[in-house]
Order: sequence, then C-alpha cells, then structure tokens
Amino acid sequence: MTGTLYLCATPIGNLEDMTFRAVRVLKEVDLIAAEDTRNSIKLLNYFEIQTPMTSYHEFNKYDKARVLVAKLLAGENIALITDAGTPGISDPGEELVKQCQEAGVTVTALPGACAFVNALVVSGLPTSRAAFEAFLPADKKVRAEILEELKTETRTIVVYEAPHRLQKTLALLLEALGDRRLTVCRELTKKHETVFRTTIAEAIAYYKENAPKGECVLVLEGRDTNALKAEAEAAWMEMPLDAHMERYLSQGMDKKSAMKQVAADRGISKREVYAALLKEESIK
Repeated sequence: MTGTLYLCATPIGNLEDMTFRAVRVLKEVDLIAAEDTRNSIKLLNYFEIQTPMTSYHEFNKYDKARVLVAKLLAGENIALITDAGTPGISDPGEELVKQCQEAGVTVTALPGACAFVNALVVSGLPTSRAAFEAFLPADKKVRAEILEELKTETRTIVVYEAPHRLQKTLALLLEALGDRRLTVCRELTKKHETVFRTTIAEAIAYYKENAPKGECVLVLEGRDTNALKAEAEAAWMEMPLDAHMERYLSQGMDKKSAMKQVAADRGISKREVYAALLKEESIK
C-alpha cells in the first residue's frame, strides 16, 4: 500500500483560518514537507503539532520530490504545506503533485485559505470567469509575451505582487493593457486588510504618495468583449474582400464556408459578402 500526499492549506495571515481537519492530518502524517521549516515551525508549535518536518522549496523541488515520492511509495503519508495558503498555487508543490500522479501515488487536497480566491470574491469584479497569472515573470521577454496575451483577455485577471515591486508592476500593466478597473487587495485576512477599488492609473498616483505595505493581490477588469469584437471587425474591414476570401480558400475551405467565415469576421451577412464580391468581379 502506498501512502497519500495531503495538500494542506495554511492561513494566509489569520491563524483562526486553520481548519480542524488540517490540524488533525498534520498530527497524523509521518512527515510534513514545508516550504520554509523556520516559518512553519511557528505554525506547528501554535497548534502543538510535533510531526517531523523536511524542507521542500523552489531550489530543491525536483530532486526532493523524487525523495518524497519514494517515501510515499514505501507507505509513508506526507503532508505538504507552503508558507501561506494552498500548496500547488504558484509554488513548488506543483512539481511534487506531478511526480506523485506519474508514480500512481494518491494525492488529496484539504480546502483552506487561498489569496487568489479571497481577492477575487471581494474585488467587486466578475467572478464567473477568471485568469490567474500569479507573479509576473522577472524575465523581460517572457513578461512581455504574457502582457501581450493579457491585452485581449476578457476574463477577470488576478496577479500577485510584493509591495516593493507594486509601483513598477502597475506601470507595466497600464502601458500594456491601458487604464481599466482594478481592485488592490492588501494584507488579506490580517488586522489591516484593505480592499482598494480603483483604476490602474489612480492606483499609480495613490502609491506615489503612499508607500505600499504588505503582500498584494491585484484583480483587474478583463477586456470588454463587445469592444474587442468591434476592433477585430474594424481590422478585417481594412483588408480587401478578395484577399480576405483568399485567406480562407488557401487554407482548404470551400467557397461557401469561406464566405460564411468572412461574413462572421466582418460582422456582415453572407449576402453582403456575395454582392460585394460580384461587384468587385464586374469592376475587374
């Protein structure tokens, strides 16, 4: 019998958010894999949990994951905890879960605190569809590629950021996405929690005068679908109709299907496309 990997959510600021089940599991497992044992020992001591700990973090996640999987295959039960929140969300737990699944080890998650979810539900922005981007990459090229993708993202966007990088990130978002509604969630679940409903431009002005403090979650409004559709249609209308048709015919579409797609692209009827093509042909 193989063991089970338990993904145990821990508080993101308020110790009262620790669940009874998480405390019980952390006491019962054979080993706790923690992102930072120095940080996690405070949590374990508070709840009188004496289970042995081992470190599992970004810089040892591949090799250490193999070690932990071997223990699980030998029958040990292991709990994974992060510094705060749900393991596997923007942390090295993702790699351990992947290796466990590949090895046939059972993985189960214990519900609990998650900054992404907390920020989204209090943001006042649409919650039915959301894109979680975690921290924007430090690599300029990769970051630029992601920002380019987000320009046309219609879902609500959630981004994590540290206080010392907040102003720079806001400036990058304004340049790439333009001004739009934004909710800045700071110190979630803690005594000084703030939910700041604003815009990107207004937030930049505010934080020039007020130094940001505490971990932040940025919840951004997605692009308006109607505006996006109008832009796309305008772009297609700039292309000559016969060139637009040829684009799809060259892809193997028959003439009827190509006309249908051209009409959809331009926001007009197939009859209008047909009439315009006939007119162009007669002129030629």
